[in-house]
Amino acid sequence: MSIENSRNNNTKDSIVVAGVPEHFNLPWHLAIESGQFEDHGLNVVFDEVPGGTGEMTQRLSNRDCDVSVVLAEGGVAALLNGASGWIVKTFVDSPLLWGIHVSGKSDIAQPEQIENSRYAISRHGSGSHLMSIVDASERGWKTDSMNFVEVGSLDGARKALAENSVDVFFWERFTTSPLVRSGEFRRLTDRAADWPAFVICATDEMVQTRREELRLMLEILNNSCRDLMQSPNACEIIARRYSIDLEEVKSWFQLTRWNTELGLNKEPLERIKNYLSRLGIINENPVRSEELWFNL
Repeated sequence: MSIENSRNNNTKDSIVVAGVPEHFNLPWHLAIESGQFEDHGLNVVFDEVPGGTGEMTQRLSNRDCDVSVVLAEGGVAALLNGASGWIVKTFVDSPLLWGIHVSGKSDIAQPEQIENSRYAISRHGSGSHLMSIVDASERGWKTDSMNFVEVGSLDGARKALAENSVDVFFWERFTTSPLVRSGEFRRLTDRAADWPAFVICATDEMVQTRREELRLMLEILNNSCRDLMQSPNACEIIARRYSIDLEEVKSWFQLTRWNTELGLNKEPLERIKNYLSRLGIINENPVRSEELWFNL
């Protein structure tokens, strides 16, 4: 179904999309608020999930949402470990830049000091969990006895750091910039992932029985991403909407590339799979790769 010939269709059953309440997902909100989905007969509802990728992959597996926007490594890990659903599209091609944070009152001053620390994670299988392991591995530390404390969300991490029940927290570095500026957090350094930041996953039902709607929704989303990347006011909009310093937004925007294609590049997903396998994060006998991603 093309965008052009769908405009006069009646609105279909809703498509519930789960995603974090962060600036990466602005193209979804702009498309919804401007009526782009509705104009083409789609009722898209964006459900903000502060718990992050771990919670969203669980919701997708439970069919509590139809589509989820998740970190690439978290989505691959969840599906390889038995969660249901399919990766149908890369959403953000550029890698995510993770900030490594401690409390502003912490005695930890260098990233080398976080070995054997208590790591705050939103939940097991989340990006904050996986990237903590990736970082430790890249530093040559043992990863099989790391101390993880589930805190649920960014707000949970703020509380845990303030109470000194955890020592360190990995989160997207521009999202936490206001907390770093205020002195609540101190950013020790950054850790960039070596793969695309976000992918879009869909349930079996969306892939098998609502494929035309899914494809149409993603075509509209691609247009919204393209429009945002070409907008001269994009940085100002993002800074105001997400309370991020304008200069920080400009730095982030220069690094960020949303994907505007429907074809699925499987190479980086295979790279993630191999990396997770080497770290022992996925099951010994995971499902086959061709059972993870579906090319629309």
